[in-house]
Amino acid sequence: MPEILLHFIWQKGLFRSYPQALTDGTPLQVIAVGTHNTDAGPDFSAARIRLGNPDDGSAPVEQVGNIEIHVRSSDWYRHRHHLDPAYDNIILHVVREADKLVYNSRGELIPQCVLTYPMDEDYLTRLLSEARQMDSPLFTHRCAKRLLNEPALLTEGWRRTLLRDRLRCKASSVNRLLAITHGSWEQAFYITLAHCFGFHTNGIPFELLAIQTPLQYLLKHRNSLFQLTAILLGQAGLLAETDPLYKEYAFLQHKFSLQPIDAHLWKNARMRPQNFPETRIRQFAALIHHTEFLFSRLMDATSLDQLEAILMPPVESLPGLVVPPIGRDSVRLLLINAVIPYKFARGEQAQAMALLEALPAENNNIIRQWRTLGQKAETAADTQALIHLYTVYCQSDKCINCDVAYQIFLH
Repeated sequence: MPEILLHFIWQKGLFRSYPQALTDGTPLQVIAVGTHNTDAGPDFSAARIRLGNPDDGSAPVEQVGNIEIHVRSSDWYRHRHHLDPAYDNIILHVVREADKLVYNSRGELIPQCVLTYPMDEDYLTRLLSEARQMDSPLFTHRCAKRLLNEPALLTEGWRRTLLRDRLRCKASSVNRLLAITHGSWEQAFYITLAHCFGFHTNGIPFELLAIQTPLQYLLKHRNSLFQLTAILLGQAGLLAETDPLYKEYAFLQHKFSLQPIDAHLWKNARMRPQNFPETRIRQFAALIHHTEFLFSRLMDATSLDQLEAILMPPVESLPGLVVPPIGRDSVRLLLINAVIPYKFARGEQAQAMALLEALPAENNNIIRQWRTLGQKAETAADTQALIHLYTVYCQSDKCINCDVAYQIFLH
């Protein structure tokens, strides 16, 4: 059996009609399978399990954390997870065959479950094949077939509503950050921009980096790209003692009493070099270095050309310090996910909508699925609306609140 089939069984909950237990006999209840991770790191995150049997009078223990799946327990060691702190928060190792006890890098025993599931592997393989062809929860909904034949069921009015709702959700996130930063728009935007510089894979560690490295400390050294790069790479835990930047970081760390984040939070696997965290951090430092009053300038700019020019500083290289240029596609994602939500939150709603309509459509897995269903996506306004429909309605089966489902059920 290939490991991906076990992933599919777990993700789809095909095991739920069978009793599950740990290898030591402890009853196991899976409350939530978690979110499937296709990048480096544990296979599923934010899973919830309950261990123990309430019928015997003992209180069951509920845990939240990551799940790792292998065909055999010994694959844990073959993949060197026992040496990787990124796997220290595994709450359950799911296997088909338990041939070894497994321990994390701290020497702690990891609970294991030999998964019980339907044993017709031909049937399961066929299900997996069909799911991979469809590759989306969208295709499991009744509306999918209707949308293929009647794309107009997803009306322009509903798209417009979805877009406004998405921007309101992002504005709510802005307001939560403002509460945390005591009303500082600049500090809140700095954290949001950092998160977006991490893009999908490294957004969380980039955000932690910004929180651990207050903007006011960076601005004291804004005129020196060398110092900015040193402090950010050092705070990211990505500087070796042999690096020319390390000595400068050690001085600045002592000066500001800084604590770096854990370097193991960053992910490099299956990435192109231009997306490596070291590269993005250097670009982030260059943007702060070249653009005084960054937040104010972005909020004052009204045209797409102006905004792109601000976020694409000139390439600068110093001895031992090379800063790769940031691409236009990346800049446009920064505009969609950082700049435009702040304009909307500050009351510039018409400008925010106009900018999204001026930006080209995003190209990601969700949008490709919608296009398969005959939905046009020509601008970022289109793609943001479709992403909101997918993440808020389709993934959560909120058909009763969806205008498309209403029209289908009405007829």
